[in-house]
Amino acid sequence: MPEKNVDVLAPSSGRVIPLAEVPDPVFAAAMVGPGAAIAPDLGVAPVVEAFAPVSGVVAAMHPHAFVIAGPGGGERGILVHLGIDTVQLKGAGFELLVAQGDEVVAGQPLVRWSPDDVVVRGMSSFVAVIALAADPDQLTVTDTERVDPGDLLFTWLH
Repeated sequence: MPEKNVDVLAPSSGRVIPLAEVPDPVFAAAMVGPGAAIAPDLGVAPVVEAFAPVSGVVAAMHPHAFVIAGPGGGERGILVHLGIDTVQLKGAGFELLVAQGDEVVAGQPLVRWSPDDVVVRGMSSFVAVIALAADPDQLTVTDTERVDPGDLLFTWLH
C-alpha cells in the first residue's frame, strides 16, 4: 500500500519556532530529522498535557520524549521531545499516561508535565517535533505563528 502524506499535529500550545532556534545542536542541525519546535505557553497552568501528534503505535516512551510510529507500525516515526536536556531530570515532573507498544490516536494525551518547572530548573521548555530520518524537502511547516494542541504543525509529504 503506498504511503500518503502525514499531517503532524501540535502536541502543545505555544509559539512555533524553527528547529534551528532550539538550543540543542542535534535538533538545531536536524541530525535526527527535520521538524519544528514549539515554545510552550508559560505561566498558564502548573501542569499541561502533551498530545499525540499522529495516530499510531508508541514505539518509544520516556518521561521526557516519545516516538509514535505511523498507523500499523508504519515506517514514519515522529519524535516529540519535551524540553531540552530534560533527560537529566530522570522522569521527575513527568507523568506517563500511556506505555510503549500502546496504540494511540492523534490528539490523545500522552504525558503530563510542567514547562514552567523545566524553566525554573534552568532548562529550555521548547518542544521539538521531529520527522525521524525524513528529507527536509519532504516537510511543509505551518506558517502560523502560534498553535494549540491539534493544530497542524507540519505535513510530511510522501
